[in-house]
Amino acid sequence: MVRQTANPRGFAAMSPEKQRQIASMGGKAAHAKGTAHEFDSNSARLAGRKGGQAAHAKGTAHQFTSKEARAAGRKGGRRSS
Repeated sequence: MVRQTANPRGFAAMSPEKQRQIASMGGKAAHAKGTAHEFDSNSARLAGRKGGQAAHAKGTAHQFTSKEARAAGRKGGRRSS
């Protein structure tokens, strides 16, 4: 998300498209160099858990209805796509 300031400079002064383009180049360079972070299933699970705990602490987590919770439980670990 781009924050609006009185006199944005540097990266903040660029259009969102230009920011994405530069970030993409950085990501591609990191992958080519072998220094990019790649989640394994366990670190992804831990990151998701951490985010969920933070959302619950802030009160911004989605509150499931009983129907939604049952549907999620039935779905289990199956892929969504």
